[in-house]
Amino acid sequence: MALRGKVALVTGGAQGIGCAVVESLLKNEAKVSIVDLNQEVGEKCKKQLDEQFGVGNCSFIQCDVTDAAKLQEAFQSTVDQFGRLDIVINNAGINNEKNWEKTIEVNLTSVIKGTYLGLEHMSKEHGKQGGVVINVSSMAAFFHSPHQPVYTATKHGVIGFSRAMADASEHGDYGVRINTLCPAFVDTPLLHSVELEENMGKFVKFKDDFKHRMRKFGVLTPSLVAEGMMMMITDSRLNGAVMKITCSKGIHYHTYEPLSA
Repeated sequence: MALRGKVALVTGGAQGIGCAVVESLLKNEAKVSIVDLNQEVGEKCKKQLDEQFGVGNCSFIQCDVTDAAKLQEAFQSTVDQFGRLDIVINNAGINNEKNWEKTIEVNLTSVIKGTYLGLEHMSKEHGKQGGVVINVSSMAAFFHSPHQPVYTATKHGVIGFSRAMADASEHGDYGVRINTLCPAFVDTPLLHSVELEENMGKFVKFKDDFKHRMRKFGVLTPSLVAEGMMMMITDSRLNGAVMKITCSKGIHYHTYEPLSA
């Protein structure tokens, strides 16, 4: 997929991984809708990107992804402004074991909603031109931690949902590729929330184990994750792929055993 003139929507797009991905998309001459909960950070991000890439190439939409109506409006506003939608990156995520219901709403439910909204605006079954959806999971889906059981469950769910929807897209001829990206620890604001009791509740007592894992496995830069994301977006052969990014192995893909009777 050549990106010039394509239109992308990125949730959690104003900071961390999302911001790095938005910048990469703009460098490749795509138009981008930045969807984020944080109004102040979002407006600051858009201002910086306008200065770097020119006014009119990106927009900022303040949105709580757990609000279904607001999320639907964000997708429609993107299409209204830029005329189409080609790329959806469901990246918004939190790490909150104390309010675990919210973690499920943000990390899994909004990813499902975002995928379905993406299909409404991109799938050939709706008379659209096709596209690609990238759902952000985590290496936590492969290496569980006592520090974050619900977070881990949501990231497992993202992979399962995305792979099943990739099959549905292929069998239904939607023309939309659906892939999953699983980074290890990344230097983002989310990573620093794990030491707070208000986020982790009773599981905060395991924070030393968590920090030990960070020292052992290392911390990725958002730019490396964005590099992997761009590979998944542009490689038209990929559908149902699960990309892992770690400090030890870099960018690589998870392989699954073929199903057998």
